Amino acid sequence: MTTRPRLTPAIADVRRAVREALVALPGLGAGSLVLVAFSGGTDSLALAAATAFEAPRAGLRAGVAVIDHQLQEGSTDVATAAADQARGLGLDPVIVRQVSVGSEGGPEAAARTARYGALAAVASELGASVILLAHTLDDQAETVLLGLARGSGATSLQGMAEHTAGGAGSGALLLRPLLGIRRSTTEQFCTDSGLEPWHDPHNDDEAFTRVRIRRSLLPALERELGPGVAEALARTAEQLREDTEALDHFAEEQVEELAEHAEAGLSLSVPGLAANPAALRQRIIRLAVLAEFGVSLSRTHTLAIAALVTDWRGQGPIDVPGVRVGREGTRLAFRATDVGSRDTRSADAE
Repeated sequence: MTTRPRLTPAIADVRRAVREALVALPGLGAGSLVLVAFSGGTDSLALAAATAFEAPRAGLRAGVAVIDHQLQEGSTDVATAAADQARGLGLDPVIVRQVSVGSEGGPEAAARTARYGALAAVASELGASVILLAHTLDDQAETVLLGLARGSGATSLQGMAEHTAGGAGSGALLLRPLLGIRRSTTEQFCTDSGLEPWHDPHNDDEAFTRVRIRRSLLPALERELGPGVAEALARTAEQLREDTEALDHFAEEQVEELAEHAEAGLSLSVPGLAANPAALRQRIIRLAVLAEFGVSLSRTHTLAIAALVTDWRGQGPIDVPGVRVGREGTRLAFRATDVGSRDTRSADAE
């Protein structure tokens, strides 16, 4: 039988974060299953151990999904060891799932896509209500810096949300309880708990952009600007998320007022668009096109459409992926040009 570790500040902080995240979830009934995405690494080990402690006290069941990406020699042994460690923490069920990682979007994005798909599938099979992910405040800061470097707009700069809808029809919520916890705290949690985490060699491979940010850029910023850079980036992400949610809400209201639907597409009122500030006008355009055609416009395409409102000199219609947009009197008309283009997503969409 495992001896219960003494309650240290690190253990208390991680457990509290998990407890507060679980308690805050609406509609999570007694006996509901929550599923920890578990690799055996420091962050997921701390999350799994804290969940094993807190979930039963909240009347919940807690299990684990271990995803074997098969990208490293011996990955099956690593996944098996992680599963054994999870069982040792008292988590049940424990599922190991192998995935094949493609190449689209680069190695990091491809692995993430495969991982999330597998997690959604396991959650669906088990009827799990929530998938717990071990992203920390440091991960959030890295995500914000990546978004800043790519110039991909507020959506990237707002980082990861504490909870988002699950994918692949699983119906499970993705929950990140540790977004306010530093990686140093999860490391101390494992030390204080007598737990030995697995160290992923990929976390030391500077071929990955995120690793370079973690090992070089963030420490350099801390040296040059002083401590607290990661926390400041995380606060920025939270504030941007609040602003984005508000603007998106206003844009949705405006679309309902300005849009008229037709058999071939829809149109938007030019005076109505012109009356809105640029940030709201561009959101209205993006939202309308996404809702009607399933196309996520890039910023370049959005600005080209907006110019038909703000800088119209009699120019003809323009084509963006899957959609033709033209000025027709006081209306901006959107018509599908390629049925097969529906549900297209742009890599640089904001």
